[in-house]
Amino acid sequence: MNRTSYNPWLHRFAKLVAGATFILIFIGGLVTSTDSGLAVPDWPTTYGHFMFSFPLSQMVGGIVYEHGHRMVASVVGMLMVILAVWLWLKEPRRWVKRLGGVALLAVITQGLLGGLTVLFLLPTAISVSHGALAQTFFCLTICLALFTSREWQQAPAQIEDTQRPSLSMLATMTTAAVFVQLILGAVMRHTKSGLAIPDFPLAFGRIIPPFDSAKIAIHFSHRLGALVVATLIIWTVTRIMRDYRTEKKLFRPALLLLGALIAQLTLGAFTVWTQKEVLITTTHVATGALILGTSLFLTLRTRKLFLPLAPNAGTFGEAAPEMR
Repeated sequence: MNRTSYNPWLHRFAKLVAGATFILIFIGGLVTSTDSGLAVPDWPTTYGHFMFSFPLSQMVGGIVYEHGHRMVASVVGMLMVILAVWLWLKEPRRWVKRLGGVALLAVITQGLLGGLTVLFLLPTAISVSHGALAQTFFCLTICLALFTSREWQQAPAQIEDTQRPSLSMLATMTTAAVFVQLILGAVMRHTKSGLAIPDFPLAFGRIIPPFDSAKIAIHFSHRLGALVVATLIIWTVTRIMRDYRTEKKLFRPALLLLGALIAQLTLGAFTVWTQKEVLITTTHVATGALILGTSLFLTLRTRKLFLPLAPNAGTFGEAAPEMR
């Protein structure tokens, strides 16, 4: 374990925070899918009530989704406070302590952005920023869960990768593309461009649609982004299947990534075909987060497994002693 001391309870709690954040993203998707963002018009109160004292008998219609979202978000925020304090008190690695502080700052900012979306009546810029920061915070919780694991704190079994681009670089490119695609998806949802192109896989019966409005351009950009992401994921998974099939730490998340991609493409099609049915649309949002998290997890593992030991290098792998 070198300079670190694995704490199984801290690791489990970090995983709990990551899992709770994923649930929160799904519930946040429900708010948008049901157009419930202004079902509660005030903030931080709920119709003048303190959040946790709002009468359950009044939780009807869109209030269920919006107020429920606020309560779950508050729970996630409290869990993150506990995790950040726990890391600060017990985690010997300074960079992990700081990462916990960054995650705490992110969830606080996320809560403020959520409030501003209500107070300013769902402006697109703030709503999209709220969605993008949610995905960023989810990524931070995944990093903390992995960095506090026994696996991360053990010396890696170094694997040689002579391909170009390297698997680590390919996985990084994939993760970046997925993140950009999720931002495009948030723009599409918050500009109400989800059905700007009403057919699929064609667009107004064509391969390239007529760009008669900004909404059509936004929607088609999201479709093109899906093509780029799918290409990169298939490339990454194919490389792993071909060269590292026996490496379970790579093979298993690669299978999950491929399965999530197939599910996501299917959900995207059905989102259009069903005219944005609530559960399908929301699951599409959540699966996007799953793809991002899995791709990030795979990226971090490749950096751990493939980077050579270098005492003075500052990377997310085993390159620098202070990052063990």
